[in-house]
Order: sequence, then C-alpha cells, then structure tokens
Amino acid sequence: MLIKILYIITVYFFGAIPFAYIVTKVVKKVDIRSIGSGNPGTTNVFRTVGKTAGVVTFIADTLKGFIPVHFAIFVDNSFSYSIVVAAIAMLGHMFTIFLKFKGGKGVATGLGAFLALMLLPLLIAFIVFCLVFTVSGYVALGSICAAVVLPLACYFSGYSTEPTIFAFGAALLVIYRHRANIKRLKEGSENRFKLFRRK
Repeated sequence: MLIKILYIITVYFFGAIPFAYIVTKVVKKVDIRSIGSGNPGTTNVFRTVGKTAGVVTFIADTLKGFIPVHFAIFVDNSFSYSIVVAAIAMLGHMFTIFLKFKGGKGVATGLGAFLALMLLPLLIAFIVFCLVFTVSGYVALGSICAAVVLPLACYFSGYSTEPTIFAFGAALLVIYRHRANIKRLKEGSENRFKLFRRK
C-alpha cells in the first residue's frame, strides 16, 4: 500500500513539471504566462515561441501522461489503479504546484495517459480532433469535440463502467479548462492555428 501511495505522489509531481514554462524560459527567456494566451500549454508555445519548442513541449507533456500509466502495472496490476494514476497525472499537469496550481488544459497529458490506458477510444477521439481541426483551424474546438467523443468511444468500444466514467470525468474537466476558448469561439474572436506559416 505504501508503495502505491508513494507512486501516486511521484506521479503528481512528475505530471506537474511545467514543460511549457521551462521550454519558453530556455528558448525565449520569458514567462509563457505573460505572452500569447497566457496558458502554459503546447498551443501557446507553438504560437509564441515556435514549432520546434512547441513539438518539444507536446512530446514532454504527452510523456507525462504515458510513462506513469504505462509503468503503473508494475506497482499494482489492476486497471483501477492505472485509472487513478492517469487521473493524478492529468491533475498534476492542470493544477501544478510549481505554477501556483495554474497549469495547462490537460490535452497532451491526457493523450499520453489514454494512449497507455485505452488505445481504441483514444484513436477515435484523435481522428475526430484531426478532422475538426483540419476543417476549422481551431485547436480548442478540435480538443473539445475529441473530449466529447472520448467517453462515447469508450462505452461503445466495450469498456466497463469504471473506465467510461473516468473518460467522462476527464472530458468534462478538459472542456471546463477550455471555458475561455468556448467564450471566444462564441464571440468569433478565437485565433485559428496555423502550423505551417509562410515567412
């Protein structure tokens, strides 16, 4: 029991590492919270620092979710424990102690967690994200739609009640974290994301 508790504590601090903040400080010598949207996440790094920094941040944040869940089986060989670990990793990212509990929106870290936890539902949600993002150009809209689809994909893929409820809870939290984006989308003031920009 002690090992399981220590692992969860470690997962929180690992998930709480603010890679967007660190990468931006190293590359641009500024606080990511003071530029762009102010959100310490991948999209803001892409927009304000550059593609390379954005890719590094995305990979690092994704691994924050994938690694703890992937190795949770060596601590407790139960799906329930892996779900708890996934939740803690996402919460660590969203509410990081290193940035006064104001972290990112949890999309990349959630991607990593669900990649290790529920591959098929994640792939379905990811396809939805890609389609919506490609058509609209809005990362936030793609993320929100993917979050909505995830628990449905989990349910129709045959997963039991527990993981479906977790997927639903994770989706609600991600959507809640996008509330400012939702407001801007309604107002028509949300910025479209252009991955490949002409010089």
